Amino acid sequence: MSSDPANAPGPVVRPYAMTGGRTRSRYELAIEALVVTTSLGEERAIELALEQQTIAAMCRQVRSIAEIAAGLRVPLGVARVLVGDMADEGYVRVHQQPDRDEAPDLALLERVLSGLRKL
Repeated sequence: MSSDPANAPGPVVRPYAMTGGRTRSRYELAIEALVVTTSLGEERAIELALEQQTIAAMCRQVRSIAEIAAGLRVPLGVARVLVGDMADEGYVRVHQQPDRDEAPDLALLERVLSGLRKL
C-alpha cells in the first residue's frame, strides 16, 4: 500500500460538492447567527438532501452556524451556503445581530461557546 498522500482515500463526498461548488451564500451569515427549523422544515425534512435533513434535525433546538458546521464536520463556508439555501426555501429561520458594527452580545457568545464545547 502506498503512503503517497495523493493516493490516500478522501471523503466520500467532498464538502463543496454539497453546495454545488458554491463557496458563498446569498446571506452574510455570522458564525454566531442562530438558526432554528421552521414548521415547513419539519414537514418537508424527508424531501431534503441528507445534509439539510441533518441541519433540520439539529436546529429543532436553536443552533449557531458554528455549531452546525462542527456537527456536520464541514467548513464554515459550506454550512453558511447550506443554511442560506434552507433559509431561502423557508426551512429554517436565521437570527442575526442587526448591526455588525456593534459589539456582539456576550450572552449569545457564551451560548455559542457552550454549544461548541458540548460537541
